[in-house]
Amino acid sequence: MSKLFRESFETLDVELLDAGIGLVRLNRPKSANALNTRMSLDLMTLFEGLQIDREAPRCLIVTGAGEGAFCAGGDLVERRTMSDEEWQAQHVIFERMLRALLGCPVPMIAAVNGAAFGGGCEIAAACDFVYAARTARFALTEVTLGIMPGAGGTQTLARAIGTRRAMELILTGQAFSAEEAERWGFVNEVLEQEVLLDAALATARRIAGNAPIAVRQAKQAIRRGIDMSLADGIAFEIEAYNRMVPTEDRREGVSAFNEKRKPRFTGR
Repeated sequence: MSKLFRESFETLDVELLDAGIGLVRLNRPKSANALNTRMSLDLMTLFEGLQIDREAPRCLIVTGAGEGAFCAGGDLVERRTMSDEEWQAQHVIFERMLRALLGCPVPMIAAVNGAAFGGGCEIAAACDFVYAARTARFALTEVTLGIMPGAGGTQTLARAIGTRRAMELILTGQAFSAEEAERWGFVNEVLEQEVLLDAALATARRIAGNAPIAVRQAKQAIRRGIDMSLADGIAFEIEAYNRMVPTEDRREGVSAFNEKRKPRFTGR
């Protein structure tokens, strides 16, 4: 069992479920799960740790505590009295948190259960794909506050929905619905609130039932290859593929197929 999922975090509720699934709840419900310094440090610690954890879960679900908000963005109450130097120092933590999220080798599903504004939208965008409650709303409103998205939003949103749509949403600060997010390709599926987590869990179980090394390598091939030329992306894919040939899981998968049974993957 992952040591990280036995730790206690001040602003995160972490739980290891069946089938090797890790559930991460952003847990500041009285503040609409807003992203303060402590939550950023907690997320950074968790996701940096997952990069070297040999017992890491096979799939992660990230959601918000309660039903009102996934994450309302940066905590402007905390930021109200910050000096310029303190603001910039906090943002360095946000940057490191983002890199930890994007660098996580474990597949991540965002289950967006409510408002995902600012940094909350950026956390969802950093996940591998997104399920959203029908009542969820998204926005990158930073320009209305005199700043701009600074936790990957200008990059991840544009990659998800295209430059022109991202330009419109970021430069206006306009909020958009779960249905619009699905239509534009940011959200994979819109669900009723009461079945959102169950749907995410069902998908996570399917992922967790596959060969862990294969899943991680496929994720990395997609993540890294998207920024390469087609020829370089295919070369990277072949390198990722060849790492699986000598694994026990590859041999187990072929044996299970021929013996008409469910494979027992161990991640070796």
